Amino acid sequence: MITTEDQNALFRLISSYLKNDIICYAFGGNAMMYYGYKSATKDIDLIFERREDAAEFVRAIISLGYKKMSAVQVYPEELSKESGKPEMYTRGDERFDIFVGSVFRTKLSEGMKKRFYARHDYISDKFTLTVFVLGKEDIIFLKSITRRERDFGDIIVIVKSESKIDWDIIIEEAISQSKQGDSWAIVDLEEAMQRLKEISFIPKRHFEKLYRK
Repeated sequence: MITTEDQNALFRLISSYLKNDIICYAFGGNAMMYYGYKSATKDIDLIFERREDAAEFVRAIISLGYKKMSAVQVYPEELSKESGKPEMYTRGDERFDIFVGSVFRTKLSEGMKKRFYARHDYISDKFTLTVFVLGKEDIIFLKSITRRERDFGDIIVIVKSESKIDWDIIIEEAISQSKQGDSWAIVDLEEAMQRLKEISFIPKRHFEKLYRK
């Protein structure tokens, strides 16, 4: 397991192996640690805008002993066949899930990038690894599309931890993604919201807005 302190130390170490500055976005359990929702995680989920940045990050972690593994071992079979599936690298019980441009069918949108929660710069002697932490609403949305029970469990943690979740942001993002070709965005989000009704009040108007798509 990787703690918040471990993650910060690991990112600083990775920055010392870089040959240029790179930027990425955190959205998984590792992002939740920046909020304080979690104290540890097994996997570090990162989205890179540029394939070159992802390749440089992968080169650095391979230098640290991480080995490539198959997505089939972690994600549902139908998702592991998607073009937007992650490259995954593991060392011991630690794992990096590296996405480029999208999380499966769901694109890293301009809205997501603008709504970031925090920025962390891990600076070595020469180069910097910049990690933007996505907003809680976007984390909820992205975790709703993976169809994994552990990700739904993370959504529950966020919803129970926060007094206010802006469901309009989440629904508008799902609708926008649907218009861009992610035909499952609305379906997956609706399923997650229906399940969440058992533990949290979600006003009817949000479901109506989703259905009006």
